[in-house]
Amino acid sequence: MARTVVGSAVVVREKYYWPDSILNIWFIVMLAATGTILGVNAQFMMIQSQMRLGTPWIMPYGVSVGVIALIFFAIMMALISQRRLLPGVVMLFSFILLVLFIAGVVGTAMQLFGGNNVNNQCNRFVGNMKQYGANVNTLAWLQQQNICQCWQAVFAFYIVGSVFLVWMMFIAFNVNRNQYE
Repeated sequence: MARTVVGSAVVVREKYYWPDSILNIWFIVMLAATGTILGVNAQFMMIQSQMRLGTPWIMPYGVSVGVIALIFFAIMMALISQRRLLPGVVMLFSFILLVLFIAGVVGTAMQLFGGNNVNNQCNRFVGNMKQYGANVNTLAWLQQQNICQCWQAVFAFYIVGSVFLVWMMFIAFNVNRNQYE
């Protein structure tokens, strides 16, 4: 504990030790998850716009969640560089992001596996109708397969992000208890 005397007041600042390797692994995985969610949903919004179709709510939601998460990571990096990253702040924002990610899992699952779902459409019209050769039909099939795999990737990375946000709350709790010294 560091003590600073300011006038007649004593200011006590506790130092928190964050394990570097764990934090680095967490950042890499979360940046991959967030970047995938943001990028794929932005691409889907562009496709919907180009085709002059309505945009389902889950796409702008995914872009918003990705941007919010990136802002949180930038704030974390700034606080880490100043050695002022507090476990309570990390737990609070990790919980907020966890709620957003879980809502993303549910919304993506509804689109992917719900009523007139993307997964059945992909299996019926893409998975069972492979195209080969250097022609327009093959290019169209490859794009359709890419869209199907992007839906699955977004769903998977929402789940991965949720798990890693729970892990970060656990890490922040242990840092608060000085378990990593």
